[in-house]
Amino acid sequence: MGCGNSGTPLDTPTTGDINISVDESFQPIIASEVETFEGIYKYANIDASYKPEGEVIKDLLNDSTKIAILSRELTADEKAIFDKRKLIPRVTKIAIDAVALITNRENPDSLLTLEEVKKIFNGQIKSWAELDEASGLGDITIVFDNNNSSTARYVRDSLIAGSKLPGNTFASNSHKALIDYVTENKNALGVIGVNWISDFDDSTAVGFLNRIKVLGISEDLAPITTDKYYQPYQAYIAQQVYPLRRYLYIISTEGRAGLGTGFASYVAGDKGQRLILKSGLVPATMPVRVIGLGNE
Repeated sequence: MGCGNSGTPLDTPTTGDINISVDESFQPIIASEVETFEGIYKYANIDASYKPEGEVIKDLLNDSTKIAILSRELTADEKAIFDKRKLIPRVTKIAIDAVALITNRENPDSLLTLEEVKKIFNGQIKSWAELDEASGLGDITIVFDNNNSSTARYVRDSLIAGSKLPGNTFASNSHKALIDYVTENKNALGVIGVNWISDFDDSTAVGFLNRIKVLGISEDLAPITTDKYYQPYQAYIAQQVYPLRRYLYIISTEGRAGLGTGFASYVAGDKGQRLILKSGLVPATMPVRVIGLGNE
């Protein structure tokens, strides 16, 4: 503590108060990281706000926060804003994430090729019957967690080259609402960050998984066998065979090494990366486990 600061913790890498703005797709893992960090450093207080990606970017550009956690880096236009302020944002890659496609458990379709996925999102395929006449299902209803979400932006940028999403696309107002909709509607195709369904030690994630089906996706145009389809499991994300992958970054505009810098260093360090590993995402620096095999 410093003299004359009325007992308020100084802003250092392990003490002080800071607000951070986080893409809500990553709330489960970041909430865990914050809780663990604060448990280690008792004079650190991190107030995390979980929002759609567009709102997180606004917070960073408006200087409402110095720390943002996103699934993309800044664009050239966004960097130019900080250039004018003579600020160089520091970007720390902390994980490899994935976007999962989910359906109602009564939907017989559980496998899609990447080409079919693209055709669904650009409106060329509008019904489940076009994929499988025997399915008995009708028109596909695409559902995102939010219109301004990172998953919607990922689909537009990575799967349909910036084109508009089709008219059969809708948004819920939360991840729970998205899961509820898919659970109750046989024709639904949900798009969700895998972090919400990947931690098998998390009762919420397990509860979600018990209510929906996670689709397997293949990059092959005409897979001969089902083992060419991959679900967004940690191993398949790490091996880069699950196609809908994306990175997770901490972006800092702190002018000095304050609490935000300390938190970013913690998440990118050994303890923080092990939490990411446990969550079902792939750490940016994967802890290596070596197993010796004897001849006995």
